[in-house]
Amino acid sequence: MRFLDDAPRYLFFTGKGGVGKTSIACASAIHLAGAGHRVLLVSTDPASNVDQVFGVSIGNRVTPVADVPGLSALEIDPQAAAEAYRDKIVGPVKGVLPDTVVAGIEEQLSGACTTEIAAFDEFTELLTGSDLVKGFDHVVFDTAPTGHTIRLLQLPGAWSGFLEKGQGDASCLGPLAGLEKQKERYRAAVDALASPDATRLVLVARAQSGSLDEVARTHDELAEIGLQRQYLVVNGRMPEPEAVADELARGIFERERAALADMAPALQALPRDEIALKPFNLVGLDHLRQLFATPGEVPVADIEDESDAEDVGLDAPSLAELVDDIAADGKGLVMLMGKGGVGKTTLAAAVAVSLARRGFPVHLTTSDPAAHLSATLSDEVENLTVSRIDPTVETERYREQVLQSKGKDMNEEDRALLEEDLRSPCTEEIAVFQAFSRVIREAGRKFVVMDTAPTGHTLLLLDATGAYHREIVRQMGDTGTHSTTPMMQLQDPQRTKMLLVTLAETTPVLEARDLQEDLRRAGIEPWAWVVNNSIAAAGAASGLLRDRARAERPQIRAVAEEHAARYAVVPLLRDEPVGAERLLALTEITASQATA
Repeated sequence: MRFLDDAPRYLFFTGKGGVGKTSIACASAIHLAGAGHRVLLVSTDPASNVDQVFGVSIGNRVTPVADVPGLSALEIDPQAAAEAYRDKIVGPVKGVLPDTVVAGIEEQLSGACTTEIAAFDEFTELLTGSDLVKGFDHVVFDTAPTGHTIRLLQLPGAWSGFLEKGQGDASCLGPLAGLEKQKERYRAAVDALASPDATRLVLVARAQSGSLDEVARTHDELAEIGLQRQYLVVNGRMPEPEAVADELARGIFERERAALADMAPALQALPRDEIALKPFNLVGLDHLRQLFATPGEVPVADIEDESDAEDVGLDAPSLAELVDDIAADGKGLVMLMGKGGVGKTTLAAAVAVSLARRGFPVHLTTSDPAAHLSATLSDEVENLTVSRIDPTVETERYREQVLQSKGKDMNEEDRALLEEDLRSPCTEEIAVFQAFSRVIREAGRKFVVMDTAPTGHTLLLLDATGAYHREIVRQMGDTGTHSTTPMMQLQDPQRTKMLLVTLAETTPVLEARDLQEDLRRAGIEPWAWVVNNSIAAAGAASGLLRDRARAERPQIRAVAEEHAARYAVVPLLRDEPVGAERLLALTEITASQATA
């Protein structure tokens, strides 16, 4: 693996959920330890399953991995770190400031930005000579900080004073309170991150257009702030020999080859490694040691027995059954949510096409910058209108609005802080939600299908700190006047159906579960889960794919029995679901049709 050649002291693995960065980080740590180095593996991923991977209970302490001489591991719990961070900031003002002000501060500190900065606060010690890392030759990090967090920590302004003036009520300034005393340590940590002699960043992706587009954005964001030494790892590639004897495998292989050929020039220029798809879940040391093996070195099951083949099959509800239930209402809002790369844009288009073909007027809209609805649909569909909310345009509009109102009387330093705060992901979520709110009103007379909904934190932020929702409710009082805010509509299961999209893999299921909890905090109960691209539901002749199908079954059971009130499973298709007819097939397809 090129990314492990002459490895520097610090290696960071970053990528979206489900691409395999935890497995690759763990396998890299094992490889380095096997070469005689002392290695510390550090995870800051809230969905990390490092303890499951190694079969060892790992917490917020350095824990030797007994079966791997020279390897120790440490898990930084981002939620616990964020809670301690909140207590440190909020504790001194409780009983001093009004309860409403304290509540506002707590809400500002409830989001992803606080969690990320709190986790960064923990591992900056590891980058700046902490006693924890003395004696280790390499420190391998599962999950790197985003460019936004690093930019925040590079800013030299007086954050606390800025907040005390009451000027910082935008999305992510709250988390910066109290950091003033630690600026020097943070600056040293950022310098270590930017040093190619000390640090190597490894971008992990799948050979899929959406995954590669997202990792390209990560590359650009980190390169812009000076983190230039980057490597690309494409994980889970279909081996070409498997594609010879199996129609489904052949289709996957060709789709992956096309996605890699079309990826961004900046990624093409990076040193690149490719890791072949394995027939097993990457849990346990034996499997991790095989991760970097070539396909010929890994045994693949050859399933001939009929009873064995039946065990691979899957009898689960189809997407068609969910669409039947949605159609029974005759109108309403359908929102598809999920992490990048799970296929929610395609499924949103499939649901919209299916409803339109039944004769209902449908408006399909997306805010996903990587979504290409026109290419996905490729032709016009009667009763269906399509729109795209441009996050860049909406965010710029929102920024200008805030800068003109809150920033007009600020000095240069304070305005720079506000401008940086308005570059956060939270800002984009709020701006896009405002644009979505304009579309939501249509759902009272037709179906509106939305792809890429705001996160639970953003919904809660809008509800808890935005005066609009509460003020409308207060004004209605006992006057007999009734009004429905966008938040009320999202919370009403008769008006809105939330569909959580995931894959039948450990990390995407865990992330969908966490998203469900975020939504519940905002008073929104997801209506259904959709497990997408399931090999178990597709049927396959390849031994590798059949083994993969078996590995999916526990995750699908977890969705069905633990997480979802109702669910559907969509099979992995041989051909890309592009065009109205193929999209329509997703809501009608059976396992036997998937590879036909």
